[in-house]
Amino acid sequence: MRPFDGRRVLLVVSGGIAAYKAAALARRLIEAGAAVEVILTEAAERFVGRVTFEGITGRRVHTSLWDQPMAHLDLGRDADVVVIAPASADLISKLAVGAAQDLATTTVLAARGPVIVCPAMNTRMWEHPATRANVERLVEYGCTVAGPADGPLAEGESGPGRLLEPGEIVPLVGRALEPAKGLSGRKVIATAGPTRAALDPVRFITNRSSGRMGFALAEAAWRRGGDVTLISGPGAAPRPAGPTVVEVETAREMLAELKTALTDAEILLMAAAVGDFEPSAEAASKIRKTDGGLDLTLRTGPDLLMETRALRDAKGVFTLGFALETDDLLSRGRAKLERKGMHLVAVNSALEPEAGFESPTNRITLLDRAGAVEELPLARKTELADQLLDRVEASIAAAEA
Repeated sequence: MRPFDGRRVLLVVSGGIAAYKAAALARRLIEAGAAVEVILTEAAERFVGRVTFEGITGRRVHTSLWDQPMAHLDLGRDADVVVIAPASADLISKLAVGAAQDLATTTVLAARGPVIVCPAMNTRMWEHPATRANVERLVEYGCTVAGPADGPLAEGESGPGRLLEPGEIVPLVGRALEPAKGLSGRKVIATAGPTRAALDPVRFITNRSSGRMGFALAEAAWRRGGDVTLISGPGAAPRPAGPTVVEVETAREMLAELKTALTDAEILLMAAAVGDFEPSAEAASKIRKTDGGLDLTLRTGPDLLMETRALRDAKGVFTLGFALETDDLLSRGRAKLERKGMHLVAVNSALEPEAGFESPTNRITLLDRAGAVEELPLARKTELADQLLDRVEASIAAAEA
């Protein structure tokens, strides 16, 4: 899986009750396609054994500076990224002063790739001025400090100091490994999921969108270095960990957030399945069942791309949109691209098996303003997101050349 395939992750585990999460992190990284080497500090071995990590990674776990000559140099040189999780207050303090006391500290000193430090400790330790100063020093050295989270800690306490979950750390590793950085520093807006239109306080009209395509685009754009805001309707799929997520429910709420976000955006990835219709009036109380059934009068809802076209044109926002159709796919997609001021439109069929709503896969025909047509074969939406962003980056680079 991009960008993990064939990449080497060095996982350094220090002492602390959160060390058990490092085993799950190793598993998640391997499932993503990375090769994982593990260093356990002496303190870490008191919480989780080397056999656990050897069983997960299929590799020998490294614990001592003296077990293998020059191991710290080899491990540091070969690692594409170093992840320290959990990073205890003790280890952070050693790294901040450049200590070379054991295998973990010497290897991090010898590493030349990116280093991600994931702190985990008691709140009082995290808030101590010495720890804060040490963390700032690591940031000055170029390390990425991720966390800690706020939540339940050991001994019944709660507060900042909790290790991030593996699902939050893996995307950070992916961002460090990502070879395509064409979106670095660019403000990107992505929309995803369905919208709802209320009939009464308990019922609504919606569609079957899961949000997967928009979420995949938002995560891939963030991984490529973008400053990403994801405006999401109530889709069922898990939200990506990296982007800033703004939750909305209705099309009009999404439009309002979109207008605000577009004031300083450079790229719009419009993947939300915005409802086309809404009830002419919302009942103030629950509509009761009657033998005669229910007649609904619907009106056209807001068209987000049309209502933001003038703003996007004025700001020069590069726009990728989607067209989900049941017939005349190319002609309808081309008409939408031109009418709504998009630069690229991804057209797909609502009737094709394994594509469209509620599916982890999709098949896309990509159209551009110059009349080009490109078929993107059936693939997972996470893979298609990168293919689409490759085209977005290429189009922007060509326009700026």
